[in-house]
Amino acid sequence: MRHGVEFSIHNPFVSSEVETRSSVRTLLDYARSERESAEVIIGIGSDLCNIERIQHSLDRFGDRFTNRVFTDVERAKAERRPFTRAGTYAKRFAAKEAFSKAVGTGFKSGVFMKDIGVVNKASGAPTLKLTGGARERLDAMTPEGHAAEVHLTMTDDHPFAQAFVIIEAVPLGLRSEG
Repeated sequence: MRHGVEFSIHNPFVSSEVETRSSVRTLLDYARSERESAEVIIGIGSDLCNIERIQHSLDRFGDRFTNRVFTDVERAKAERRPFTRAGTYAKRFAAKEAFSKAVGTGFKSGVFMKDIGVVNKASGAPTLKLTGGARERLDAMTPEGHAAEVHLTMTDDHPFAQAFVIIEAVPLGLRSEG
């Protein structure tokens, strides 16, 4: 009996209650050891951004807005897309917001928008390149013996852009590349 609740597990392949309890203990011990060496999600964030709001900021503030919020790589990519420029910026803006939520700080505690940059892996999949306070916050929340892996997905369908960020702690030596 645990916490005033009695439970019993019936296993048709085990002949006695003692063997069943032993099997459950073995399974729980195995699960604990796997959990200590398995990947774990340490942060999830999402954001929905209005593309027209980003277009308004581009029209009103121009380079002052883009230079303050976006990295050189992000600006170069958006400027190569004249027909979807605002949507390109909006997806990246949403990714920055989603990351700030995933690390639990928002844009405070030294985490700035320009420290979070959308880049592409060799496979073409988007991910984030982090510098400054964003990198420091991610490192601080990553458990010892693990490396953080950031998963990012972005989409847009006028008038909205959306991004999801999942931060996974992967045991050292198991981290995927590419």
